[in-house]
Amino acid sequence: MERWRGKVAVVTGASAGIGEAICEQLVNFGLNVVGLARRKELVEEIARKLQRGTNTGKLYAYKADVSKEEDILEAFRWITENVGPVHILVNNAGIMRPGGLLDGTSDGWKDIFDTNVLGLCVATREAIKIMRAHSIDGHVVHINSISGHTIEYFPNLNVYPASKFAVTALTETLRQELNSVGSKIKITSISPTGVDTEINENGGLVYPPEMMAVKDTLRLLDSKDVADAVCYVLGTPPHVQVHELIIRSLQ
Repeated sequence: MERWRGKVAVVTGASAGIGEAICEQLVNFGLNVVGLARRKELVEEIARKLQRGTNTGKLYAYKADVSKEEDILEAFRWITENVGPVHILVNNAGIMRPGGLLDGTSDGWKDIFDTNVLGLCVATREAIKIMRAHSIDGHVVHINSISGHTIEYFPNLNVYPASKFAVTALTETLRQELNSVGSKIKITSISPTGVDTEINENGGLVYPPEMMAVKDTLRLLDSKDVADAVCYVLGTPPHVQVHELIIRSLQ
């Protein structure tokens, strides 16, 4: 991680959970991190907490909804002009919406794809534009999910697994495109199993009674576990690319 000290990292969905943990870890390693989130005030609270430590890095808060392309474009313009060229992008923002495929709403499905897929694509495109313009061998990390590799029945997930399968495909497509132009920019997909975050509650996901008993016996991953994985892949030597990392908890 030493080679990233003083460099600029962008983390989407930075206001809580996995995004918050990633921001903290990267700041601890001396990076200048820009946390994008709709709830900018929460990122500002995290930044104040980190300032009280002995960190050499810094967290900047920027309000952006990654489901809106113009928000992403404005964010990357601001970052380049005020913080510096992007070296690392962590696509962490992701949402769920309640309902099934039998009774869900098209607006809810669209929200999921706009954030989990299109927002990820736009942010990746803009970050790589900056990296290539400044001859930076950077790193893009997608926070994916085990739901992007296998599907087990869970009520009300509707198109969420499909959005994460898309992230799996996009990771490989981007790797091939970068290789085709001789780029040394890395791309990694990190796919955790269940993580103890607020995404389920914020997304309106309700566990049916028969599944609550099972859920309570499971050991969920912590947000820090995913942040540790991000730092692991970023810390690999320049010639090593971890293309896919699946993280499971031991039961």
